[in-house]
Amino acid sequence: MKYSALLALIAGTTLLSSGVFAAQKKKQAQAAPPAAAKTAPVNAIPQMTDDQKILHALNRLTFGAKPGDVEAVKKMGLEKWIGLQLHPDDITENPILESKLQPLDTLRLSTAEMVTKYPSQQILKAIADGRQPYPSDPGTRAMIEKAVARYQRRTDADAAGKDADKEADSKIVHVALDPSQKELLEKGRPGEQAKLLESMPDAAQWDLLDSMPAGSRQRIYNAAAPELRRKIQMFNGPQQVVNQDLIEGKIFHAVYGNRQLEEVLTDFWYNHFNVYLDKGADRYMVTAYERDVIRPRVLGKFKDILLATAQSPAMLFYLDNYESVGPQPGGGAMRKGRRGLNENYGRELMELHTLGVDGGYTQQDVTEVARCFTGWTIRDPNRGGGFEFNARVHDNGEKHVLGVTIPAGGGMDDGLKVLDMLVHHPSTAKFISTKLAVRFVSDNPSPALVAKMAATFTETDGDLCAVMQTMLKSPEFWAAANFRSKVKSPLEMLVSSMRAVNGDVDFAFTVAGQLNQLGEPLYRKPEPTGYSNKSSEWMNSAALLARMNFAVALAQNRVPGVKVDVAQFRAEPDVVERNLLSVEPSAQARQAIDLGMKEQLANGGAGFIIPGQNSADNDAAMGKMKLAAGTGKRGNATQITPRGPNQPVEPGALIAGLTLGSPDFQRR
Repeated sequence: MKYSALLALIAGTTLLSSGVFAAQKKKQAQAAPPAAAKTAPVNAIPQMTDDQKILHALNRLTFGAKPGDVEAVKKMGLEKWIGLQLHPDDITENPILESKLQPLDTLRLSTAEMVTKYPSQQILKAIADGRQPYPSDPGTRAMIEKAVARYQRRTDADAAGKDADKEADSKIVHVALDPSQKELLEKGRPGEQAKLLESMPDAAQWDLLDSMPAGSRQRIYNAAAPELRRKIQMFNGPQQVVNQDLIEGKIFHAVYGNRQLEEVLTDFWYNHFNVYLDKGADRYMVTAYERDVIRPRVLGKFKDILLATAQSPAMLFYLDNYESVGPQPGGGAMRKGRRGLNENYGRELMELHTLGVDGGYTQQDVTEVARCFTGWTIRDPNRGGGFEFNARVHDNGEKHVLGVTIPAGGGMDDGLKVLDMLVHHPSTAKFISTKLAVRFVSDNPSPALVAKMAATFTETDGDLCAVMQTMLKSPEFWAAANFRSKVKSPLEMLVSSMRAVNGDVDFAFTVAGQLNQLGEPLYRKPEPTGYSNKSSEWMNSAALLARMNFAVALAQNRVPGVKVDVAQFRAEPDVVERNLLSVEPSAQARQAIDLGMKEQLANGGAGFIIPGQNSADNDAAMGKMKLAAGTGKRGNATQITPRGPNQPVEPGALIAGLTLGSPDFQRR
């Protein structure tokens, strides 16, 4: 089936929405007399209706409305609901979220504990070579012994030119199984195999999994309980468990968390202070970075989150500041492994974290700031060590930053003075206010709104909660032109879809893989800019096709790891659409849904066919799509569950999927 007409319609109405609103604003401004434009009160900005305001708040301050959310906010009162979201400590967290997070133990471990319990290949090699001892904890030691033995088998097989997974087939005879169990394990269905494994003692589970090829283990994964899935993950590489927990934890927080604004802001500030997960030791450091540095400070003082990120091992490693040193006494050679002055952090600190690219600094300021942060390093970075200041490698000379002289001999205070200087610089107030307004209000926020937010930032010494309050009380935030004017990012689209259909997320492996395909692999933006807050970055024809396929598959309960009750869609089409959108669909959305339905009816004439099935074009796009969650690049393939050719589906579920893929739902 070809999507040209449907995609053209969705692309046109989704991508051009912001442009249409901008054109309307421009037309209104041109129609008004110059004198009126100068004297008109701010509240002359056309505002949303009361019902629109509730949905707008849910769209902008959460990851999307769940069934019943609109009614709950209306009952509580919008102002009270916003006030509660601005004070997340007053909100009781969802017990379902806590139960989903419980098996993900790395989310509660220190970085050093993660390195010990879930070692990298380098550490496994060191243990195998006798250069490092096994962990002392018996349970952890048993897991690591299996991982080391597997590492040794792979190394030996590679040296002999053999396939370690094929060699594993011959080992199954050493595990105590009766003939029927062995046949079930070799030829049974994944669900039956998972039940067999789960019925056995813990040690036997490890032995059986150890004897199976990687493909056989992975086929069991989707049907397995969390405890068995955990063991399977270990065989994919212990370090990957850390990364998978981090990604699943983020998706669980977004789908189930009651503290929704805190979660949205955690995503915002992580991208503002971006760290790339796949850079060396950051594979272990990012968990604590988001948990201990970002999340607790998203509604606090900006100076606190800036200092915490500056001293975070994750940031120090990512931007190489942990290796940045000043001139050595006597001009001697640098210590082994040291590379002299590194300007990465100094540059990004001003360009991306505080002042902005047009904030009034020079290249000389970058160099001077870098000198101020020499000696800000990490104690044993490959073992999960924390921040430390090494006075021996600090540049103690006099420095000049933004026209201010920092006297010689200041030590660690040099960096602290720079941070204080930047926090109180007017360019920082404007830059931070602009980024928040772009994320929450409009891709092109008005200078008047930014000025109000910046004034609050300055008056409150960078109180981020106060800045958010100023924005949320402004007429610009509630302007009618801003209603559903921003395109959702891939994360927002997928999570809001799961929330809208009340999906039960058992595991998020497939969802994370879909995010990879849509261009937003979580925690894996290599550049320090982080992911964009602007709509234009997220929409193209390929992305629209992938979004539509995900939406239709989700509504049909065909996304592995996410359970959706399709019975909820057995209603009149208008009711299904209204329940998912919380308002009547627009003419453009109805047109897109109707066109999608017609294309389905025309595809074979034997009932409704899911987009992508029986289609050479979509087989290439969907059937071969590899969704790798653990690595962000490659790994265990998982894909949306296919259906048989010409298998009819429920019209209501198809309408639900097309509604989730419609222009109205794509925007927030």
